[in-house]
Amino acid sequence: MLIMDDTLKTKIKAFVLEGVEEEKVSAKADPFWQSLREAGTELWLDTGDMEEAAKNWSAEMTALTTNNTLVNKEIQKGIYDDFIAQTRTIVQDLPVDEQIVEIAFILNARHGMRLAKKFGGFVSVELHTNTAHNFDAIVDYGLRYHAINPEQFIVKVPYTAVGLLGARRLRELGVRINFTLEFSARQNALVTAVTKPNYCNVFLGRIGAYIKDNALGSGEGAGERTVISTQNTVSQLSKNNPEPTKLIAASLRGYQQLEDLAGTDVYTMPTKVAADGRQQLSGQFSSKKEVVYPVDLTEDAGKYFPEKLWEVSEKEIALALALDKDCPKDGNELIDRVHEAGCGDLFPYLSERDLKFISDDGKIPNHERWATRIESGELAIDTLLNLAGLASFTADQAALDDRIRRIIA
Repeated sequence: MLIMDDTLKTKIKAFVLEGVEEEKVSAKADPFWQSLREAGTELWLDTGDMEEAAKNWSAEMTALTTNNTLVNKEIQKGIYDDFIAQTRTIVQDLPVDEQIVEIAFILNARHGMRLAKKFGGFVSVELHTNTAHNFDAIVDYGLRYHAINPEQFIVKVPYTAVGLLGARRLRELGVRINFTLEFSARQNALVTAVTKPNYCNVFLGRIGAYIKDNALGSGEGAGERTVISTQNTVSQLSKNNPEPTKLIAASLRGYQQLEDLAGTDVYTMPTKVAADGRQQLSGQFSSKKEVVYPVDLTEDAGKYFPEKLWEVSEKEIALALALDKDCPKDGNELIDRVHEAGCGDLFPYLSERDLKFISDDGKIPNHERWATRIESGELAIDTLLNLAGLASFTADQAALDDRIRRIIA
């Protein structure tokens, strides 16, 4: 990926910021959301749709988060088609593929600025998926987002070996980071120790969906147990940091989770979950950080180590601390050291054929395809969910890129 010169970066920054004139939403206090804040949970809306966000925004909410899927939904509405055409004059000297990546960055930054202006809070902005394994690109684009809005932008970096190192470098440079696409306490132990991000995540909805869709149980309790366990792990590992890492309960699927996970550092709430919760729940929230939720699993599910979602072994903690103390020079070294420590299922060696199967399966992997390798300890459920999530975001990014390509052709 091309890293462009500073003159063009400055020109693009000015283009992104020019004419952003959103009328700020007048947010009112709401005792319902105030009760949840008092239980210890920060409230973010998980949407790029400005109209839907405005319907649900209250004074207790502090941020909005977008991703490749949510931004693609907005772009596919056609609301940025004229803007995309205008960007061509800014990046026309770049190779076509680089133009597309750059325009995608401009769109994310522009939409993020509009959200920041309208709602006045933080906005999580996402990197292009083809940066996920490119250290220099992660750092370069992270710094460029930060330069556009250092006070409000939080840069989302995905869970990959290179992502861990890129996000670590961005934190050293003062960039606010939301480390994303994690599905277990042990993944987040690694993230917290190595990267020390402002925020990390558990995508709990997909955990329950994996168990249910693959007939390993009903899925009930799995995401909730993972979140609470991860919350305690992250808090313990980062408590002495100058800025402790906060855990986000992401991918909420139903309003009851607002109550069941109260006390988790942050919620990213789809607007429907927020609206349904506001209508259906009492608003009498109390912290659930000490609750150990039972998980409904079949008898057969145990041989696939579902507990790796919510348990962190001493070996994994030792690995995380060792990687922090002696940071690998690149992603390959990090992966090799993970395997040398006997934790290879955190970053398994996979073939191109394996990766295609994961991509073809969609957000929820086909467990039967991987069951033997999970049982042997080569793979793990959290790893498969991470890889599937990145593949899903890549597909949505490709749809956005295709629209850009058609407009600038």
